[in-house]
This record gives sequence, C-alpha cells and structure tokens, in this order.
Amino acid sequence: MKQYWKDYQKDIADDNYFYVRSCIRQNFFPGAENLFIDILKNKLGKTVFEDAEHTTCTGIGYHTDVVPLETTMTVIARQFALMKEKGYRNMIASCVTSFGLYSEVLDMWKHQPELREKIAGYLMEATGRTFVEPENMVHASDILYKYRNEIASIAKYKLINKTTGEPLKVVDHIGCHYAKTFPERGVGGSEFPQVLTGLITAWGGQTVDYPERRHCCGFGFRNYLVQPNRGYSISQSKIKLESMKPYEPDLIVANCPGCSMFLDRWQYTLEETEGTVYGACGNKIPVFTHEELAGLVLGYDPWEIGLQTHQVPVEGLLDKIGVEYNPGLKYTDRQGNLIGEPEMINQHVC
Repeated sequence: MKQYWKDYQKDIADDNYFYVRSCIRQNFFPGAENLFIDILKNKLGKTVFEDAEHTTCTGIGYHTDVVPLETTMTVIARQFALMKEKGYRNMIASCVTSFGLYSEVLDMWKHQPELREKIAGYLMEATGRTFVEPENMVHASDILYKYRNEIASIAKYKLINKTTGEPLKVVDHIGCHYAKTFPERGVGGSEFPQVLTGLITAWGGQTVDYPERRHCCGFGFRNYLVQPNRGYSISQSKIKLESMKPYEPDLIVANCPGCSMFLDRWQYTLEETEGTVYGACGNKIPVFTHEELAGLVLGYDPWEIGLQTHQVPVEGLLDKIGVEYNPGLKYTDRQGNLIGEPEMINQHVC
C-alpha cells in the first residue's frame, strides 16, 4: 500500500552547513540571523559557516524585472562556488525568496543542462571560479523543524499561558516561495505545510486554522515596491488579519522576512488609518520569525535578539508566557545608554 505522506517529506542534512543570509531581513529583524547561528552552534552543537564574500541572490531585483535571469543565475553560481571553496555541500538559505530562487534555478539547470554550462562560462569569465550544486539545500526553518524536539528538551519556556496553563493560540504563516513554487521542497508541500506547525506543537502551542490561513501576506514585490500598488499590499494583509481575528490568536509566526515584516508593520498602519486592531483585548497581534520563536522558548534575552525592533509590542506575550526581561533595557545600546523611545500606542492588559 502506498504511503502518501512520504511524498511530503524532505531530506534535511544533519550538520556542516553553509549559511547564506538575506539581504533585507537584517533591516527588518536584525537579531534573527545571528540568533539562528548561535542556536545551531551553541545549543545544538552544529557546524555552520557564513562567508563574508556572500552577496544578495538578486531575488528582489529578479522578481521585479530589474535583474535579468542569466545575471541572477551567475550570481547564484557564485554563491555555490563560495560554498565549494570553503569545503561545504549543505546550504541553508535564510530568506524564503532566496530559497525559492535557488530552487527555481536548480530546477531549470536540471531540465536545461546547456543553460547550466552557459552560466558556468559566465562565472568563469567574471570571477575565475567554478561551482558545484549543493548536495542538500534547505531553508533555515527546515533546520529548526528537524531539531524541534531537541530544542523542546532544552527549552526554558513553553508556548503556554502561565496563568491558565492553556496552550497559546498561534497562527503560522508560510512564505509563498517556500512551498507554493516547488511543493516538493517544503516539509508537507503546499497542501499540508508542517515546517512551522511542527515548531508550534513541539514547543507547547496550539495552531490556529482559519479561512485565509494560506493567503499571501500582501508583499508580492511589485505590490509594495511600486508605491502606487501599496494599497493592494495592505488590503491583502487586512484580509488575513480580519480572517484570524475571531480566533483571538496570541501570536503569529512566519518563516519569510517579508511576511514577518508586513504582518507586523501593516497592523500599525491599519490601527493608525482605520483605528482597527485584530488581537484580543484591543491589542495588536505580536509577530515573530521562526528564529525569534526558537530564541523565545530557549530563554534568550528578548532585547538581545531584537524584539524591540518590532512594530507590535511583545511585552504582553512575554508576560503571558512568563519570560524574564528588563523593560528598562528595551531601548538602550550595549553600553546601557538610552537611544530614544518611539511614540507608543497603549497596550491593554487582558
């Protein structure tokens, strides 16, 4: 008898990773990538290497028709060349767009080997380098999914309301470029994505199923980067937020830098423009990246991992879980100097 669930699994390497950062997420959530590396190295005992010569994959430029396809392929071939030079064959992409683009390029090379050879020639001409394709190429959320139970075993906190003992209600949002483009490259495919629900349940939370669960966050590149299109971007986020509102989720977790940013920032915009909030007790819904959620349960200091950069305040959730933190250090630098506080909107206590 055929076991169909096997078709929705993926091979995730155990160790020795070449890590490629995102070009945009360090501006949105600047602590997330360093946190991921620290978890792998110091909590899970894995070998992970990042190359200072690594550059953008050109994903945003490619998807907005600014960077030609063959240029993008040559840049990606250079990333693979760097990986080869450093002696690695297992690649982790930090960004969902990068992950989707690497997947697209590898698929095109598989079906058009003559194109692969053409790009190899461009790479040699431009840089003098040769490349090999990764033996294993995954997204950073895949790694946390693979080691979700190991993280749970050393976690300081669980996704549980410390007062009621009830699991927190968590919305998972999967980036479109993670599983919708090439479903076989995502855990659970596009129909049953498990890469974030696996984290939620392993760490004590409860997933929230709602009508627009798999709807786009609204980023869509041209939707936002072309200024006249931004109304479409925010309208798509609003559709999602309105759909989840009746379920009163405690938090949202996403594995895409753009999705995390827009679901966080647009809530502020919608409150300012329409006076609408979508969480319980008149509050907005905190949004976390997959790395930040892992850091939260592992007991990292919230301000050390950059949670103060979120538009939606996180203190209400921290208190609900029982996370220890110093509110006076939220807007200080590493020397303890206050760097200025943004104008805050009142947060209500449930």
